[in-house]
Amino acid sequence: MASDGYLPTTGTVKSRLGPLELENGYPAATTIEKVFDDLDFQRACQAYLWALPLMAMQQWQSEHLTKFGAGKLDYVDYLTFQDKLGLLTANATTPYIMAFPNLRESGPLVLEIPAGPTAGGCTDFWQRPITDSGQTGPDKGAGGSYLILGPDHPDMRPEGYFVFRSPTVNIFSAHRVLDPDPVKARALIEGLRIYPYAQRDNPPPTRHISPAGRKWSGEQPRGLAFWEGLKRMVDEEPVHERDRMIMGMLQPLGIEKGKPFAPTPRQQKLLADAAETGEVMARAIAYQKRFAGARVWPDRHWEKSLMLAETSQEALHHTQLDERTSWFYEAVGVSVGMMGRAVGVGQVYLEATKDHAGNWLEGGRHYRLTVPKEVPVAQFWSVTVYSNQTRCFVDTGIQPDRSSRDTIVTNPDGSVDLFFGPSLLADAPESNWIRTLPGQGWFSYFRLYGPTAAYFDRSWVLADFEPTT
Repeated sequence: MASDGYLPTTGTVKSRLGPLELENGYPAATTIEKVFDDLDFQRACQAYLWALPLMAMQQWQSEHLTKFGAGKLDYVDYLTFQDKLGLLTANATTPYIMAFPNLRESGPLVLEIPAGPTAGGCTDFWQRPITDSGQTGPDKGAGGSYLILGPDHPDMRPEGYFVFRSPTVNIFSAHRVLDPDPVKARALIEGLRIYPYAQRDNPPPTRHISPAGRKWSGEQPRGLAFWEGLKRMVDEEPVHERDRMIMGMLQPLGIEKGKPFAPTPRQQKLLADAAETGEVMARAIAYQKRFAGARVWPDRHWEKSLMLAETSQEALHHTQLDERTSWFYEAVGVSVGMMGRAVGVGQVYLEATKDHAGNWLEGGRHYRLTVPKEVPVAQFWSVTVYSNQTRCFVDTGIQPDRSSRDTIVTNPDGSVDLFFGPSLLADAPESNWIRTLPGQGWFSYFRLYGPTAAYFDRSWVLADFEPTT
């Protein structure tokens, strides 16, 4: 046995892996096999967490190409909650307009943003913002042309463009239209254009494609498909300095830039197991947030769903791996406007996974949520329910959210009681009810669009979910 902190020359070391045998100072053959299996499994689990934001982008880009028949310079317009059923923690209120260009294929790229109430921008494939656009972008809602350069494109500063550079070849162009008037909203959607800078003098029309009821999924792929997609991204994208250590950890797993991916049976099993275990880790990190300052109010279970210190995912001395995991397991995209820092513009995302007693929310139970009067928003508020399995809407065939834009019953004091459960209770108005599914856990986002001072000073307090049955 080891003593005084030294390994024995010959003998057994107790460990989490079981007994580890040493012979004349060398690991025994059984120990080497055990250690290498655990070492590679640990590395694969951490690589899974590291790759979550990248793999959400890879999956969604693939769905655009294969399910919708969209090119990389086509927008897909997600207008209804049915359109958004595959989208991680979407809001069901405002339209989404999304594209996944490849700058190596397109060359420098122009994004035209119409004047009006829009929010969005573009990110790299690690979901780090390149720029906001619309109300929180440099155009400030007045519209404008954005020129996006790829990692290897020469510098240029043509007049009349907001110019930004992406550190990745693939990018995510994402926009939301905030005008509640359907006619005006449609005009704003059609005003979003995307085309190569080389075609600026005679740009082709931008196609806007509908999901048209086709089933799709924006969830990160599972099993070996996760690693196959990651290998494709590793080959397409430059390696950034912060990721070089992980790239070294991937090599014993058969993933190396520029080399074929042909995992051995041993590697396949380790990778499949790590993808499954890694997802359980991601759920623990996301649903049981252990970050300082996650609680919005100390006596409530509402938490900030977006815990990144900066949109770059960087803190003072480290990259925020767990905070990044928490957000990008549940959601896609981040922008300055989504950080919830500015009074009267942007968004705040509050998350609840538990009721007032600290129990997980269950689809087979009934709950009441009382929204106090005078919700601190300049625009509107909404509350939405999501499956904790898919992180997409709880798919019940009916609207998965309620918002201040809906016709809902208000209490005499100005508050609103919302009801959640598998059936409509006798004393609950149908307009205020969101259906859940028995046998499924769920969580909720409460969104504040244009949060005002009473949110920031915490003088307005949102109630917890209260079980009623």
